[in-house]
Order: sequence, then C-alpha cells, then structure tokens
Amino acid sequence: MAHSLGTTWQQKEKFLRAMHALQVTSDHTLQVASPLLEHPGGLGLLTGSHLNHLVQQSQGLCAELDHVGHLLRFQQDQLLRQIPTPGGVRGLHCSMDGTLYLTFDEAPCIKILDLSGHSLHSLPCTLPGTGAFMSEDVTVTGSGLVLVSSLVHKAVYAFQHHSKASQGEWVKILTFESPRGLGVDALGRFLVADYVSGLVHSFSLSSSFKAIGLTTVPGFCGPRYVSNGPDGGFVVSEECGDVQLFGHAHQPLGSLGSRLEDPFGNPAGICTDAQDNIIVVDEQRKEVTLFPRVGSPVRLVSKGLQRPTGVACASHGRLLVADNGDNYVKIFKYLT
Repeated sequence: MAHSLGTTWQQKEKFLRAMHALQVTSDHTLQVASPLLEHPGGLGLLTGSHLNHLVQQSQGLCAELDHVGHLLRFQQDQLLRQIPTPGGVRGLHCSMDGTLYLTFDEAPCIKILDLSGHSLHSLPCTLPGTGAFMSEDVTVTGSGLVLVSSLVHKAVYAFQHHSKASQGEWVKILTFESPRGLGVDALGRFLVADYVSGLVHSFSLSSSFKAIGLTTVPGFCGPRYVSNGPDGGFVVSEECGDVQLFGHAHQPLGSLGSRLEDPFGNPAGICTDAQDNIIVVDEQRKEVTLFPRVGSPVRLVSKGLQRPTGVACASHGRLLVADNGDNYVKIFKYLT
C-alpha cells in the first residue's frame, strides 16, 4: 500500500513538473515575441520553415493538453448505485431536479422516481375510449410538461394536468409513421425521431397544445434516439449506424463516428451534458463514450454493462444508464 501511494505521488509530481516547465518556457518565449507586433523588426534567425513547424507542433501539443485536461476531469467505471426496474426500459429522462422518468417494454405507464430509486408517482398511459397504449420514449420540459411517443398509435402525446394535481389526460399532438426517440433542444423545440421514414421532426407547442413551426430533416437511416446538442443544435443516433450532429438551424455538422478509431457497433441512447459534451451509449459494444467539443473521445463506462440502451445526465457529475440486460438503471460518477 505504501509503495502504491508513493508511486501515485511520484506520478503527480512528475505531471506537475511537466506542466510547470511548459508554462515557464511558453511565458518566456511570449515575453520575447510580444514586442514584434509593435516594432518593424524581423524575426531574428526564425525562418519560415521554423515558423510552420512551430505552428504544427503547437497545434498538436494544444490538442494533447486538451485531452490531458479531459482525462484529469473525467472518471471511468465509477458505479454509485443501481436502481432495479420491472422490465426493459424504453425511454429514460432525468430532469434538472433529479426526477427520473421511465417507460417500459410491457408496462403502459410512466414511472417517476428519485435518484435513490424511490417511487414518486406513476402516470398511466391510457386514452379515453381507446384504453392503454405502450409508450416508446419520454421527455420532459423545464416547466414539467411530459411528452411520450407511441409506435402502435403512431403519435406523440402530451400529458395535460387538470385542476387537481392527481388528474390529467393525454392529448395527441401530432401523428407520425413511426415515432421513437424524443428530445427538447436548447430553444425549447421538441424533437421526434421518425424511425421508418428516416426523418427527424422539430416543432414548438402553443398554450393550447397545438404544434407550430413543424420542420422536418430527412436523410437518416433508422433514427433511434434524438437529443439536444451544443449551441442549440441536436444529435441523432442511427440504428447500427452513426451519430449525426446538427446545428441550431438544422444544418448538418458531421458525424461523431468520424472521431472514433473504430466505428460504432449500435449507437443507442444519447444526451448532452451541461458542458456541451455529447454522451453516447453503444448497445453492441456495451460501453458509454463522451465526445468533448474539442479533443479525443473519452470512454466513461467500459465494463459492467450487458445491454445498455438509454442514457441521461444528472447533477453533480452523475450519469444514468438504462441496462436492459439485467433490468437496472445504473448511476455512475463521471466528473471529478
């Protein structure tokens, strides 16, 4: 044990010395170089080739230091607790206050829990004159409005509360061919992944639950889950495919798979944390990967998962993963 502690301290000291040496050297060079902008003199013995080499080396070093910074901040495989579920989880959402919303394979309701696993409430998924329906995914706005998607009824529903807090009913918002994943972007627009059609729909809701400003983005191959992305955009996972990134005006920004050494197996649940890091569950590879805005991807969970499908972020650096292999929602600590 003493040897282990000594080794850890030696590694920390070595790292801090390296960072200090970089800082001292760069500060000294910057002091020498700064007056060049104020005086018409040349660059001394610094040639164009030296300058080009310096630029390339500095870009690589900056990228490496960004990656080091990520490795210092993030943790891997730090399981905090497991919440048992009554069956396979289809939809997973965690609100800012730590309230957990779950939909299931064989239960026509939404279970509402706290992060300790205590049941808070249950919303039955029933329609007047029609009966129960199975909900595919769930999302919740900051004001507490609950939306679900239903593959069987080919629709998206919102839960409208009545005057009594315990009462309410589901209101049909829109009909789609095969709605699966749901999300809300930073601008408050709802997002729907339309699986068979290969589309993602975006719209807002009026106070009377009428959809307004419906926009459709085509060209997907089996869109599965959709989530808000950085800068008001959104991200979409494609079954056995890639994860596509879009901007606030729905313009394509490329794929996350291009940043991996190996392609995704079967990307499933996706979410974006408060620092605009995108987190992706790979159901086939049984792992969770974080994609920072700058730098290389970071593996957050690499063991202990059997069939992960959903993911959500919670406060205090916690990550929730729905594992349908053993019917648990697993809570990890991923930020130091």
